[in-house]
Amino acid sequence: MNTEFREQLAGRRLTTAEITYYMPDHPALLQEFLWQTLDEAPEFPRVRRFLEFWRREIDAVIHSVRVSYVGVVAPARVRTVRELGRLQ
Repeated sequence: MNTEFREQLAGRRLTTAEITYYMPDHPALLQEFLWQTLDEAPEFPRVRRFLEFWRREIDAVIHSVRVSYVGVVAPARVRTVRELGRLQ
């Protein structure tokens, strides 16, 4: 069995942290960093450890963090689209 699948069965979900930050010498310039991991909602211990590492080791200042995750393990869904649009 796939290790990632085992982790999902254990309650971990694909979690995305969208971190908006700025460098101290350019406070008017916001940048984004996306980070994904398998984590456990609602505490998100891996995301918290990553943010603690960031605050301790990286010079960039965190402006905000948005966390999202996939709810439950489920089969992939495929939807067929007939037409996306036309170029003229």
